[in-house]
This record gives sequence, C-alpha cells and structure tokens, in this order.
Amino acid sequence: MASSPCGSGNFDSGLEIKTRSVEQTLIPLVSQITTLINHKDKPNKSERTLQAIHRVGQAVSVAVGRFVAVGEAIAAENEELKDEMGQACLEAHRAGDAIAQLTDVATPQGPSLDGRPAAFSERAGMVKAARMLLSSVTKVLVLADRIVIKQIITSRNKVLVTLEQLERVTTFQEFVQIFSQFGNEMVEFAHLTGDRQNDLKDEKKKARMAAARAVLEKCTMMLLTASKTCLRHPDCDSARINKDAVFQRMRCALEQVIDIVTDARSSTEARVLSVSINNGIKNFKSNVEGLREALSSLPPQSLLGQLEQVVERTEDFTDSAYTSHEHRQGILQLCQLTHDDTLQLIDAVVQAQSLHAQEATEEVELAILKTCQSVSELRRELHKVAVGRATQLLKAHSDHLPLRALKAEGAEGNLEAVAQYARTLTEQKEQLVETCRLLCHVSGTEPLEITCIHAEETFLVIGPQIISAAQTLALHPSSKIAKENLEVFCEAWESQLCDMALLLHEVNDVFEGRRGDKRAYLSLPRPGMSTTSCDPKHSASLKTAKAVKLDAEEQTSIAKLGLELRLLSSDVDSEVEKWEEQDHDIVRHAQSMASMAYSMYLFTRGEGLLKTTLDLFHQAEVLSEEGLQLCSSLHTFSTQLMDEEKAGVMSEMEKLLALCQQLQLGTKTPAQGKSATFQKVDSSIQTTRAMMTVVVFLLPHCNRLLRKSKSERSSLGSPQGWREKQTSSPVRGNTSSGATLNVKNSNGFGVKSLEQHMANLTFLESK
Repeated sequence: MASSPCGSGNFDSGLEIKTRSVEQTLIPLVSQITTLINHKDKPNKSERTLQAIHRVGQAVSVAVGRFVAVGEAIAAENEELKDEMGQACLEAHRAGDAIAQLTDVATPQGPSLDGRPAAFSERAGMVKAARMLLSSVTKVLVLADRIVIKQIITSRNKVLVTLEQLERVTTFQEFVQIFSQFGNEMVEFAHLTGDRQNDLKDEKKKARMAAARAVLEKCTMMLLTASKTCLRHPDCDSARINKDAVFQRMRCALEQVIDIVTDARSSTEARVLSVSINNGIKNFKSNVEGLREALSSLPPQSLLGQLEQVVERTEDFTDSAYTSHEHRQGILQLCQLTHDDTLQLIDAVVQAQSLHAQEATEEVELAILKTCQSVSELRRELHKVAVGRATQLLKAHSDHLPLRALKAEGAEGNLEAVAQYARTLTEQKEQLVETCRLLCHVSGTEPLEITCIHAEETFLVIGPQIISAAQTLALHPSSKIAKENLEVFCEAWESQLCDMALLLHEVNDVFEGRRGDKRAYLSLPRPGMSTTSCDPKHSASLKTAKAVKLDAEEQTSIAKLGLELRLLSSDVDSEVEKWEEQDHDIVRHAQSMASMAYSMYLFTRGEGLLKTTLDLFHQAEVLSEEGLQLCSSLHTFSTQLMDEEKAGVMSEMEKLLALCQQLQLGTKTPAQGKSATFQKVDSSIQTTRAMMTVVVFLLPHCNRLLRKSKSERSSLGSPQGWREKQTSSPVRGNTSSGATLNVKNSNGFGVKSLEQHMANLTFLESK
C-alpha cells in the first residue's frame, strides 16, 4: 500500500495543527489524494477508471477553487494576514490546477509545477502537486485559525476594560449600566472560549481551559453580589477585601485563557510535570521495562535516582497529620521494598553486562518483574490512601455545618461566633487542599491532575472569601445584600465539593481502567442568571428556581426508569469500546451523554452529585446540548455516505434532534408545586431514556458504515458512485457568496466556513 503524500501529517515545518476542526478538514483530502497517487502506480487502467480519475481531478480543482475564494475573502478582511493568506491561496490554486491537468485523459502530457512536461502515468508529478496542495491548504486553515485566536484576545480585552470600569464605580446606577454591558461581553467571551475548548486537540489545554472557564462562571455571580455589597457598605473593610479577591481571580482566569490560546507555558502545567507521583512511577516503570530491550539503555544507577524522586514525593502522604499510622507504615514499607528490589535489579544488570549479554538474562527478567510489581503495589497503596481520605472528607462535610453556622451567626451579628466558625472552616479548607494534592499525585492522567490543582486553588481562594463575606454580614446583620453575598460564596463552596466528588469518581475510573480523561460540562453564564437585572430591586430575578429533593416515595416510583438509564449507559460504553477511532466526534459525544445519563440514574437513587431537582434539570439541559452536538457530528458523518446509507443515519438523527429539543423545552418549562415538579422530573428522565435508546442504535450502525467506508477507500469508486456523492455533498456557497463572507458572523469560528468548502472533497469515500 502506498504511503500518504503528507508524511507524518505536518506539511510545513512552520505549521502545527492544534485543533480538531483543522485536522478533520484535512483527513478526507489526504485520503483522496493518496487514492489518486495509488492509482498512478497501476500500469493497466480501464477506460472507466481513466474517466473516473479524470472527473475526480476536475472536481478536486473546482472544490479547491471555491476553498481558495473563501480564503481570499478572509484575507481581504484581515490586513495582517493578507500577504501570507494570499500566497497560500495562490499555491493551493496552482496545485489544484496541476492535479486537474495530470488527471486529464484528453491531455496525455500536462505541464508540471516547475514547467517541465509530466507524463500522465508518472507518479512523481502527482506526488509533487499533492504535497503542494496539502501544504497550502493546511497553511490557509492554520492562518484562518489565527483569526479565532485574535477574536478571543479582542473579546478578553473588552471584558478587561469593562471589568476595570466596574471596579471603579461608586453608584448603583452606574454599576447597573456597566454590569449589563459586562454581562453581554462575558457571554460573547464564553461562546468563543467554549468553541475553542471543544476544538483543542491537546487534552491538557482542554483541562486548563475548562478550569479557567469554571472560575469565570462562578466569579461572575460573585462579582455581582460582592460589588453590590461594597457599594451598599463602602466603609466596610471586609466587604472591600471580599470584592478585591473576586476581581483579582477573574483577571487571573482571563489571563490563563490567553496563555492557553497563545501557547504560553503556565505555572499549573509546569507544576503537573514536576510534582505528580503518577508521572514519576510511570517513567520509572518504563525505564525498568526498557532494560528487556537493551541492557545498556541507561546507566543502572540512574534508576535509583528516579526512585528516590518518587519516594521524596510520597512525603506528602507520610508527613500529613491526617494520614493514619497504619497507612503511613504501609507506604514506608512499600517504598523500602521497591528500593530493595531496584538494588537487586541493578546487581543483576551489572552482572549480565559483565558477561557481555546482549539480551536480558533470566535473573534480570525476574528482577524486572519484582521491581515492577513492588512499585505497582506502592502506586495502589497511595491511590487507596488518597481516595479513602477524599471519600471520608466528603462524607464528613456533606452537612455543611460550618457554612450554616456562619450564615446563622452572621445574621445575628455575632462576631465572636463568626470568628470561631471561621477557624473551623479554615481547618476544613486545609484538609480539602491537602486531599486535592494527594489526588493530584494518583489521578492517572495529566488533564485530571490539572483539574485537581484547580480544585485545590479554588478551596484556597473561596475559604477566605466566605469568611470575609460572613464578617461583613456580622457587621451589618440587617443587610439583605450582605446576606445574599454570603449565600453566593457558600453555594460556590458546595458546588466545588460536588465537583470534587465527580473528580474522585473519575480518578477511580482511570485507576480501574474505565473511562479516561475528565470531560467538563461548563456553561457561561449559569442558568437562572440575568446579565441585565443587577439592580437590587430586581435581585430576585438572579435567583434560580427553588431546588428540592425527591422523597422516598418519589424515588421508588422513578427507580425503574433510572435503572433503564443505567443499562443504556452501560450499552453505550460497550458499543464505544468496539470503535477503532476512540477520538471520533460521535464517540466523544456519545460518551459524554452516557456519563450524564448515569448521573441522572444516580439521582433516582438519591446518590451522586445531582442532589436536587434543579441539579437534575440543569444536567438534562446540558445533556440536550451534547445531544445536539452529536446530531451535528452525525450530519457531517452522513455526507460521506451513499444516499441509502445516508437516509438511515439522517432518519435516526432527526429522531434524536426532536428528542433533544423536547428535553430542552421541558427543562425550561416552569413547574409549581410538588406534583408538577415530580412530573417534570419523570418527563426529563423518560426523554433522556428515549435519547439514549437512539444513541445505542446509532453507535454500532455508524461503526459498521465507518469500517465499510475505510475498506472501500483503497479502491477508486465508479463514476456513478462518486457522481452521487457530489450531488449529496454540495458546496455550501459559491465564489460570489464567499467573497462577502464575514468571519465574525460564522458562529465566532472562522475556520468553519473553510470546512464547509472542504466537505466537497468527500466523493471518493464510497464506490
């Protein structure tokens, strides 16, 4: 089988593909160009095959022409990219024309890119044209992606300017006006960063973006109430401290977003690389097992140095005042056992080297197995300690006693009692911070490590903010806004505890080989928050609907539905495991939906993170959004199919789309009273069950079609087949419409317009 003309996938030494949209846009082009090149290798071609190659070449040229028109329109609107984009478009146009001429059966010999004649049967000319086409198209896409980065930076700058204005306001009237503008700007920033987060290929950057957006999500409401409290009590030092901390945290989060999109190295990323025991053990085991392949792969003594670094990091466990004596001794004994086994391994390697052994001897192999086993037992013990500590802590603090006491004593104006419970909360905060640090050591993946660090930083910041808010309320016990402000910070603390429980679940999943990296479900602003109603008179409009829990009778009534959700979630997991492409968009969205459906099942049992009906409705709304994204991926996937296959996928997609819309509408419909609320819960879970049933059907069906498509890519299809493909995958727009394209209005994502034109290059995917 001929290799791809694009080599490793980086077509220009100065270009790096960092987003899924650019990568996915190029995949069909790479596949089709490879097919053309492979057919150049076949000496005997029928007339039908020659005609097919000719039409494919012409269609590639036309599609590239339309693609170039969009690129030129983008260049015209962005002066700083005009020269680079223009050159890339010119190269793409020339390469498209060259491919058309090289596949023209009416022209036995067509000019090559350098002006010299190239025979129709020559593979070299096609390879050269293909390389230029792939390189230039990639450059156009990457340049277009810069516009997205520019939009995010511009949006961030607008938010910063308004943030500074908010910080300086002195009257309620001025604050209301500016906060309204700030809310609109934050919504725009949220959409841009949300799209970027979903599009990033690097899972670490995704996790960092999710953490920064989570901070902005929570701080937006905190900023509102903290600012109002400061305006109401301008001489109160604790109110000012509370407000300043919120503004500072928002600035840090905004800066982190820019660091991510511009590829600046963050302190969080550096910390992950330096402190994780999991990474240390992984590298140590890799080097130990590498001795099987080459006894001289590294100096044996360097293994001891690596192990010492791991042992040093375990001091976070053994030095903790909260680690039991039994667990401390267990960790120390396993560290010593691993050290002894490593010394035996080093002796065995040195002895084998003295005998000039080329391969691992039996003694070396046995020592490798013992060392790997002991270090794995150490990892297992550390995981047990960290997870056990986190589980106990979450259970112990599930009643939120310090928060309730601070609210009650603050409302009574009891400063002494507030100080007492502030000390209790501070101790709880220190326990949570330390536990997050331990979870970071054993989390198993770098995205989860980043999430652990985010949780640690959140507890560190919110703890003192709750205390300052409680002090303000104690000084002004009759102040409604001070009471509301404390409530907001307490809710943020409780929300972070819920996030920590989810994090704990995911850390366990990774350790036990179940689901992998953390998937975040974040949205800005939160449901129920109004960006325009910030006047104290309208503060009620900022509060969400009343959150209630299901009673035992209601849980029993809905248990069967919940069990069906659990079974469907398991079915999705089973089907997903059968996919070869685990990063496929359909797989990612289906996994996310299964995770959320499982959370809803736990809700029916009175377990999990969804504690109230309001939590359930919010989860259902996010699930419907994920379902809509799956519909979009299914639509894109269907463009690669024949008409009959496409109709089947589109039919199921339309069912799913209708159910998503039904679920969205249901979650937004108000329900008054216990009976109406339970009916809304029942309806939400029934609709979710119907959605997951469709997903369970679609996963194996799409997997079969994808495998079939792959098997057929190695052979060029009949003219009738790809003619039908052209009909079913029209270019969405033409040169004239592309010339007036406004990148800012294309869903805030400039590269999408280019994707649409590249969709026309999918006609070789079936016979």
